Amino acid sequence: MSNVVYKAKTFDLSGLTGISDGTLAMHFKLYEGYVTNTNLLNEQIAELGRGEITPKEMPVYSELTRRLGFEYNGMVLHEWYFGNLKKNGGGQPESGSAFVKAAEANYGSFENWKKHFVTVGKMRGVGWAATYFDPVTGRLSNHWINLHETGNVAGFNPVLIMDVWEHAFIRDYAPVDRPKYIEAFFSNIDWAACDERLSRGGAARPVGA
Repeated sequence: MSNVVYKAKTFDLSGLTGISDGTLAMHFKLYEGYVTNTNLLNEQIAELGRGEITPKEMPVYSELTRRLGFEYNGMVLHEWYFGNLKKNGGGQPESGSAFVKAAEANYGSFENWKKHFVTVGKMRGVGWAATYFDPVTGRLSNHWINLHETGNVAGFNPVLIMDVWEHAFIRDYAPVDRPKYIEAFFSNIDWAACDERLSRGGAARPVGA
């Protein structure tokens, strides 16, 4: 049973509006931890799987497998989050872009889509706000992902991901000022990345990347 070994990606995001380099440095370290733990869990699960999983080993195997969902999704969600940010991004995509057209088709207007997305981001608790694309119906829809692995919709592809765990903004904003962080997030969105994800039917991670 062979394993893919994942490597942490690098993102050149210094100088973002309203999200400090110190926050990013801390956030990148956290992301690297998810990559490390994903590799470790895959290795441990593979080692157990080389033989028969006995009743004695089953609790350990089960816990490792459940934990893998948290660590793996933590790795991938952070890559999508960092991947839809850029310096000098913008809160408003170009009119007529793929994302705007999809937002208009499913929410009536880009402004209405944004209102719903921001509202999801302001929900109490820690998690992620996500805009997903359904490749079957062509619909965009906004969702809340609790922790990392709960709330993802099977078969849907992510288009825009916003981290609203407190580690994403606590160095820059108080917990009660999460709306200010959301405003900052919108100032740095790479809408071209969102359009590319839509054109591919969502963001797929290359195996072994």
